[in-house]
Amino acid sequence: MADTRPIDARGWRFEVQDSTADPDVWLPIAGIDTWSYNPSENEETVETTAFDSGGQFEQDVMQRGASLSVEGKYRVHKTTKARDPGQAYIDDDWVERVGFESRNQIRYRHETQTAWRVWEATVSPGEQGGGNNDKTSWSATFTRCGAATTMAVTP
Repeated sequence: MADTRPIDARGWRFEVQDSTADPDVWLPIAGIDTWSYNPSENEETVETTAFDSGGQFEQDVMQRGASLSVEGKYRVHKTTKARDPGQAYIDDDWVERVGFESRNQIRYRHETQTAWRVWEATVSPGEQGGGNNDKTSWSATFTRCGAATTMAVTP
């Protein structure tokens, strides 16, 4: 497979939908320097092994789930000191919601892809901190609710 190459992890883009504005407003999340996707988070299975299974384990998946974690640096505009809009929306608006209002949309894709993966999700804020010679850390974990959808990339 000489024609295929691995893709750069830094080429992934993550955006959160600002549900307080027009539904088409998506805010890029800046400052990410590492991320992880767990396609089996919250997966549930049931064992279906029976006498006629011939001594072999069997199961069915009863529930699918997924999570996406992003980590990086807390970002502010160097002149205005305003928070990065994506991080600020997550920290100042989304994480405070409970019940049915706790859901929001997030989308992600690699820069080589022509469609976004879109999730309705809940968010859990991560820890923030740093040491004497560090930049302040920032992170969040998104847990998918329902099936993912796709959305075409538009200019």
